[in-house]
Amino acid sequence: MAAPRVLASRLASQLVTKSAARPALQQAPIGAVGRRTLTASASPLQALRRQQINNVLNKASRNNVVAFNSFQRRAYSSEIAQAMVEVSKNLGMGSAAIGLTGAGIGIGLVFAALLNAVARNPALRGQLFSYAILGFAFVEAIGLFDLMVALMAKFT
Repeated sequence: MAAPRVLASRLASQLVTKSAARPALQQAPIGAVGRRTLTASASPLQALRRQQINNVLNKASRNNVVAFNSFQRRAYSSEIAQAMVEVSKNLGMGSAAIGLTGAGIGIGLVFAALLNAVARNPALRGQLFSYAILGFAFVEAIGLFDLMVALMAKFT
């Protein structure tokens, strides 16, 4: 018997707080349903005005949606992406330039070893020179490969 009383009091308090908190949202009594009579119906001119207003509002809302969609993308994001691409190209070119420096050092070491070997044993000069040319060609190929990678990183 106590449960229905508690439920009824809770429902009553909820209804009172809802209507007290929002008096503008109070609903009409259930029996009082709004009815239109034939004399109170909208004239054709009013219907035409409503239709024109709706068309204008629809066009304006479509224009706003198109404008909103075109501005959704950040204007500066493509500039940042382009700057990052340029930075990465320059970093790749710099890394390949370090490889070119290594190729230059390698060529110097090959000919330094040739001079040292010829100074120790001048009789083997022809054979040592052919090996030095092979080493030079190998290091030169690595250097050209590094140069190609550097230019591809920069200009592609």
